Amino acid sequence: MVSMNRNIDWERISHDLDANGNAMIEKLLTPAQCEALSALYPEDAPFRSRVVMGRHGFVRGEYKYFDYPLPKIVASLRAAFYPHLVPIANHWNEQMSLDGEFPTDHEEFLARCRKAGQTRATPLLLKYAAGDYNCLHQDLYGEWVFPLQVAVLLSQPGKDFSGGEFVMTEQRPRMQSRPEVVPLGLGDAVVFAVSHRPVQGTRGTYRVNLRHGVSRLHSGQRYTLGVIFHDAK
Repeated sequence: MVSMNRNIDWERISHDLDANGNAMIEKLLTPAQCEALSALYPEDAPFRSRVVMGRHGFVRGEYKYFDYPLPKIVASLRAAFYPHLVPIANHWNEQMSLDGEFPTDHEEFLARCRKAGQTRATPLLLKYAAGDYNCLHQDLYGEWVFPLQVAVLLSQPGKDFSGGEFVMTEQRPRMQSRPEVVPLGLGDAVVFAVSHRPVQGTRGTYRVNLRHGVSRLHSGQRYTLGVIFHDAK
């Protein structure tokens, strides 16, 4: 199990998400926890499917979706983050004039997903080798989309791999896209917007579009845990 009693500054995280669409949490997981999660990748039992991205012709790398029941460390992260993120999610929806309020209990939200036919687990492990990369994308799986997700780097930059930076872009109306590289270290997490976030402008609040990806690995192997709060059809 993962304890969230780490004196995480949720007020700072909320501020960073509002300002930039992402927020870092340093050393969320220990090196031992990172190694234990990475070691699951060769196994079959914890996962429901494997996706080799190179088969799609425009990305390289692979990932595996966990199946229910999730490993305890993944389930505890999902359950621990959600109550802190749901007030931000509801505030964003209100600012963007979007219908629907997310419940404070994650199991209640997952029940909504199941009712909409979204029954498959979405937390995943991603594996990149030299030359691999992930194009800019959004993780949308059905009618219900929780607007925030979490990625945790399970490998050490400079030792386990080089290159492979976590990248985000933000497209504002009538403006060029703004790129941002999030400098993650071993065990660091980034909370980020799935697809949209509100931005305060001179004429009120407007919606911006965000995508995320991974730049090309130059060497080594890179493992990442992705924690998504809505399930898939």
